[in-house]
Amino acid sequence: MLIAILNGPNLNKLGRRTPDLYGSESMESILLDIQRRYPSVHFLYAQSNHEGDLIDRLQEWAESEVDGIVMNAGGYSHTSVALRDAVAYVTEQAIPVVEVHITDIRKREAFRQLSLLTDVSTHTIIGHGTDGYREAVEYILTLKSDNNES
Repeated sequence: MLIAILNGPNLNKLGRRTPDLYGSESMESILLDIQRRYPSVHFLYAQSNHEGDLIDRLQEWAESEVDGIVMNAGGYSHTSVALRDAVAYVTEQAIPVVEVHITDIRKREAFRQLSLLTDVSTHTIIGHGTDGYREAVEYILTLKSDNNES
């Protein structure tokens, strides 16, 4: 099993940037915890502040052996039609994409309340803090397990 985790802009500062909103846990800590919880799963991780890099990575993973993608696109969730199209392409390849938002975007500024990715993602986790990453991995594992049983 191979699961990729992709973070968008400013998430390289997770744990240090606005900890009252996003928490104080670093992405490195989240990744270590996930790897410890799921030792039989291999993980890929990438982060970029650049929209095109995120799209390139999604396209690359859609054409590889990735079993699922956990994605927190940051601010691009609310603005990028191009990223939305890339997520749609991935899910068309039967690779689940779980969209993660650390905060509850429905309770944030008006411009953050709509995600352009939700309707093309397989599942969305909103407002569960950094636990959303772990929940997204669990969702993919359960989905893949259920599909193997049928």
